[in-house]
Amino acid sequence: MYREVARIQQRLTEEDCKSILKESQRGVLSVITEDGYPYGMPMNHYFDEEENVIYFHGGRHGHKIDSLRKNPSVSYCVFKQVESEEWYYKFQSVIVFGNVAFIEDEEKALEISRKVSYKFTNDTSYIEEEIKKDGKAVLCFAIHIEHMTGKSVNEK
Repeated sequence: MYREVARIQQRLTEEDCKSILKESQRGVLSVITEDGYPYGMPMNHYFDEEENVIYFHGGRHGHKIDSLRKNPSVSYCVFKQVESEEWYYKFQSVIVFGNVAFIEDEEKALEISRKVSYKFTNDTSYIEEEIKKDGKAVLCFAIHIEHMTGKSVNEK
């Protein structure tokens, strides 16, 4: 069902893919809408390597959530630019396929929110203030990774 990278010499190892997922703050989550159209949106994430799961937090309602409830199959793409002295663009990308599960446990959802937040700031008082203010309104969900592939691109 899943395809491998066509140019084998560009393929990243599983270890490299996981490293990019851990380091990256954002990616594009793609869902299938209720009308059957693809819908991609930028998202913040937290990758738990032990569980092999990518966690997200956001609002409880909206186009994305309606689509996920109808069809939990998703893909998620992250990339990082590779530093280069050359004029051409070099980057590495990872695409993950899997199914979304909503986090029903409120304490776990708050912990996920903290982990996502710590990727952007170490200001604990700010994070706790935001969680206190908006924590009840947050919906967390996870991609349980079924397939992951990555590649290195050199546009020269």
